[in-house]
Amino acid sequence: FFSSNCIRTNSKMNFFLFGILFNALAFWVFCCKLSKWTETRVYMINLMIADCCLLFTLPFKAFSHNHALPRDNKCLALEAIYFINRYASIYIITITAVDRYIAIMYALQSMTLRSPFKAAVTSGFLWLLVISFVCLAEVLEKQENRGICFEKFSTEPSKGALAFSIGGFFIPLIILSFCSIQIIKKLVRKKKTNPHEEKLIQKAIYIVSANMAVFIICFLPVNIGHIVRFIVDSTSTSCSVIYRGNVFLHTASIIANTNCCLDAICYYFVSQEFQEASSMLPKTKSVKTMSNHKAQDTQLLHVEI
Repeated sequence: FFSSNCIRTNSKMNFFLFGILFNALAFWVFCCKLSKWTETRVYMINLMIADCCLLFTLPFKAFSHNHALPRDNKCLALEAIYFINRYASIYIITITAVDRYIAIMYALQSMTLRSPFKAAVTSGFLWLLVISFVCLAEVLEKQENRGICFEKFSTEPSKGALAFSIGGFFIPLIILSFCSIQIIKKLVRKKKTNPHEEKLIQKAIYIVSANMAVFIICFLPVNIGHIVRFIVDSTSTSCSVIYRGNVFLHTASIIANTNCCLDAICYYFVSQEFQEASSMLPKTKSVKTMSNHKAQDTQLLHVEI
């Protein structure tokens, strides 16, 4: 037990240090090196804010695992910030995939459907939605008085955790997978006019695939863990089964925490490769004067993935 707590504490502090470093570099790139505000830039900055929320809670979460802090109002606030990061990240990554899908599959219509301002409004709505639901869940958890800070020792099934896993992850997973697969198909089918364009499209495919892989690797295990824990608690199985379920859930939570570092790596590719792709293309005003086919081909490369 002591060894397990040490591993959890060390992993959280490592994520905290690396996350601070990576996100500081990402903030510098997106806020100081990029001059033009785009939809992708708006979403990426919101994603960085969500990652910083997680980083803020990690030292407290590590401390609570060793000292069993009571579930008071301070604890509830920290729990809320922690889970707001997780589900805000999920929703922002999903809406970014939807934005890419619209830009690539409906290139001409996207000129009116997409804008940095609309991306900011959409991000604000998602923040309000996630904050409202997480705070409501924390209030209900407090009333039921289950467990200690960042822990659940009760064997009563948590319907809130089940609802968050379905609505907060599996539905976004379906949306993100559909959008990403359609984007990849569109990019693969696109006729390449020269080797440089082919290279850029291949890089775009890698970025879309990598973003989807990071999403699944980070968030799928922990949400499967919540569903398994709900089933275990509902069937009143033995203590050994509950213990193994808890071990899996804690391990999956550590994997989910890597999101704050992996996101920052994705930021780098977004800023580097798609700045390069945009630099070789005509400006937006000239796109409007092109034929439909030419405009769609240009938009296919011009959009930031």
